[in-house]
Amino acid sequence: MAAALNLTKGGMSPATLTNMDTNDIVNFMFNPFDYTLSKSNTWTDKPVTGQNVPYVNFQQGGAIKLKLILHFDSQAAGTDVRNYTDKLWKMVLINEAKVDTKTGKGQPPTVVFDWGKLHFKAIVTNLSQQFTLFTEAGIPLRCKVDIDLQQFLDEPGEMGTAQAGSTTPASASTTAVQGQRLDNMTKNPNDQRKVAEKNNIDNPLKVPTGTKLKMD
Repeated sequence: MAAALNLTKGGMSPATLTNMDTNDIVNFMFNPFDYTLSKSNTWTDKPVTGQNVPYVNFQQGGAIKLKLILHFDSQAAGTDVRNYTDKLWKMVLINEAKVDTKTGKGQPPTVVFDWGKLHFKAIVTNLSQQFTLFTEAGIPLRCKVDIDLQQFLDEPGEMGTAQAGSTTPASASTTAVQGQRLDNMTKNPNDQRKVAEKNNIDNPLKVPTGTKLKMD
């Protein structure tokens, strides 16, 4: 068994990945050099005759995805580096202790990535491990782990970036400029009908230039 890593090799507090089924925590031996967050949304276009831009309607939001590259090195101790990374593999395997007795089906655990203010509840969608250094007997001493996480729950403040009092309320009114459409002026394009009725606008695609609009 590998000893618990309370600090990284550089003496810093490590980023961690926690298995929420077993509460096993993987402390990163080296904190990530970087990580990538991405998110995609699904919109549908509705052509509008005589307009350069179609009306867009929001369908659904995609889960936030996080990509990490991790490094583990046990050369100094001369031990198998897999002692440190086996816990990661348990995060992509079905937890046999939680298999449904009626259906016989199970699923891998949910996980939590913590580093600084980032608190990311997720599932592991991909894990690959490349071994790069070995003993003469073929025991791996060093490896690189690529891991992809996908958001599991949509919770306020989950990404750790929201600060109390940091948001500024949107203006309650605005003024239309030439060629501007109502669906592009509202926070949610689906609100254009409500805003049009409030401001007595017959055609939300042709808002008179200079019109002052109440938006809330």
